[in-house]
This record gives sequence, C-alpha cells and structure tokens, in this order.
Amino acid sequence: MEISAREKSDVIIFDIEGEIRRSDVSDVTLHQLVKDQLDTGKRNILLNFKNVEFIDSFGVGEILASYISTHNLGGKLKIAKISKKLYLIFQVTMLTKVLEIFEDEEVALESFIKD
Repeated sequence: MEISAREKSDVIIFDIEGEIRRSDVSDVTLHQLVKDQLDTGKRNILLNFKNVEFIDSFGVGEILASYISTHNLGGKLKIAKISKKLYLIFQVTMLTKVLEIFEDEEVALESFIKD
C-alpha cells in the first residue's frame, strides 16, 4: 500500500494505492497517518479509494479506527471513489452505516463545506 497526502481547502486527501492489509513490514499505517494530521489540527479527512484493489479485516479496522479518532475530535472522515467490489465489503462490515461514501471526489469535497 502506498499513501500520498494532498490538501484542498481545509480537507486532507489521502490517495491510497494498492491493498489495505496487514503487512509484515513495519510500514506506517493509515490510522497513524490520519492521527498525524489530526495532531496538526486538521479535522477534515477524505480517503480516495480510486486505486485500492483489496482490503482485509485489518484494513477495515484501520478505517474504523481512523473514523473514530477523527469523530472524537469533532472532525469528519469520508470516502471517495470506492469500487463496487470494495463497497460490498463495506456493506458486509456495516461501514456504509457509519461512513459517508461518494462516487466523485469533488462532490465529497463540497460535502465538507455543507457540514
């Protein structure tokens, strides 16, 4: 998994590529990257799943932990550009009940302004 961060207005966008899964390599986790942004005062986080191919239970836990950390600080964490296959995983794990999921990044960004 590779993650790059960029900022648009007051939203931090994480562009995620590859697979969100437990790794034997001690890479920085998605949750840690989100927490790092929260520590700097950023409260609006958008996860861009356009290039995510797979997610396992560890990845689901990372997303949920990221959501909880953001929510507990009064922030918003949202998802954009998720594939139909991954959306099914989100449905089974009930993440669709918790997270706002958007097909389009611009619509997702506009939703932060409306909140």
